[in-house]
Amino acid sequence: MSHQNLFSALRAAFPADLDSTAVEASAADGTPLYYTWRDLDRASARIANLLASLKLPEGSRVAVQVEKSVEAMALYLATLRAGYVFLPLNTAYQSAEIEYFIGNAEPAVVVCSPGNFGWVSKIAFTLGTQHVFTLGDDRTGSLLERAAPHSDEHQAVARNADDLAAILYTSGTTGRSKGAMLTHGNMLSNAVMLKDYWGWKKGDVLIHALPIFHVHGLFVAIHGALINGSKMIWMAKFDPKAVIAAMPRATVFMGVPTLYVRMLAEPGLTKQAVKNMRLFIAGSAPLLIETFREWQQRTGHTILERYGMSETIMLTSNPYSADSRFAGQYERRGGTVGFPLPGVSLRVQGDDGKALPVGEIGGIQVKGPNVFKGYWRMPEKTAEEFTQDGYFKTGDVGKVDERGYVHIVGRSKDLIISGGYNVYPAEIEGYINDMPGVAESALVGVPHPDFGEVGVAVVIAKPGAQLYADAIVAQLKSQLANFKIPKKCFVVAELPRNTMGKVQKNLLRDQYKGLFA
Repeated sequence: MSHQNLFSALRAAFPADLDSTAVEASAADGTPLYYTWRDLDRASARIANLLASLKLPEGSRVAVQVEKSVEAMALYLATLRAGYVFLPLNTAYQSAEIEYFIGNAEPAVVVCSPGNFGWVSKIAFTLGTQHVFTLGDDRTGSLLERAAPHSDEHQAVARNADDLAAILYTSGTTGRSKGAMLTHGNMLSNAVMLKDYWGWKKGDVLIHALPIFHVHGLFVAIHGALINGSKMIWMAKFDPKAVIAAMPRATVFMGVPTLYVRMLAEPGLTKQAVKNMRLFIAGSAPLLIETFREWQQRTGHTILERYGMSETIMLTSNPYSADSRFAGQYERRGGTVGFPLPGVSLRVQGDDGKALPVGEIGGIQVKGPNVFKGYWRMPEKTAEEFTQDGYFKTGDVGKVDERGYVHIVGRSKDLIISGGYNVYPAEIEGYINDMPGVAESALVGVPHPDFGEVGVAVVIAKPGAQLYADAIVAQLKSQLANFKIPKKCFVVAELPRNTMGKVQKNLLRDQYKGLFA
């Protein structure tokens, strides 16, 4: 695997019949669109040749903030193919966030939605990016126009397993986002292993209804289908009715728990509707045991829950089948994330750095070929997050039970996972605390029937200042992605504190936990 461009490995798995359908999508007006494997090969070759023609420095980053489309996937494949580093950005990010990412990653190329070209290009050019292209979700934009005259053949650039392939920004629990550096080897080892572990087979068809700016949709789902030569039914946005309608023509679905909750609300979800399906996978946030059981009763299928991170891709998974050669006689168990994947070692340690016995709760640490290279331009932070013997401290808290199943009980640092997206209180508090008249703020996660968890902001005014909860939320909306916006805000006289003066978020969570019940 040492001389292996991830693209080459995915390309080698394309079926012999390149004119068969690789992706079935639909235009905005509902017209079906079909892309063959040859289309994916040619489109990614043209874009790779365009990138090569720009004579970019070795290791250049290509930052991408565009709506989901098959062309956006071709851009990802082209970036790997040309040997550059792919940097996906959440489509909800606003100017303050984009300015930070471009300033920190210094991409040579930025690709944005046509409607955002004005403000994104201004930020990018100011910060020294040489090339800004646009890519629409309707096959328009300067990227495709500029790529069109280039050759539709391209020899993938040789890459080693240790060469950088992507940088994924994970919001910092304290302060700013960190760029997790993933290599060709990290992603390839994970894709190859999951193909076996999840029992991918000839004829499988994946329903792809996830966004493609984070690990779940971009790597786990896309790599899974491509490395198996499997067709994808591609949906620009998740629509529960459309997903259920596609199930008779598909076999695999991956989603965050919120998507399962929304499908359960549809009368069309029946045993008949899912009878062709082989596997339902959930991740990115905890799956409530109620959802797990209700899905079993309604469909006869047991959701397979797994666990991963931007820094590690997939780490653990419930077994695919009881007789699978990896799992022994075990079943998928609700409320757990299964076993460490083959090649991954996982341990639970106490605050004293000693391994904890079975069933005891502590910090989860992992090691394996899938674990990232470190944080972009943060050598001290990287060193801090790894132990002396090379384990990565995930920041998650959990335990391993007597049967070897891993249970995640929470984030060590109050992370809120809302609808599958990570919300880090420290980031939002920073924006609130900068507002005129604000003395201090605390953001806590409370249970929500649809999103699993949402943020609630509790704010104290400076003496003599008058604060309005609605105005605070309105100002955040102009600065931050929608999923980070607190669903409720309260202006209060004081925050609960311990003897050390530290805000006791557990008490706030308790106080507001019934808000959306």
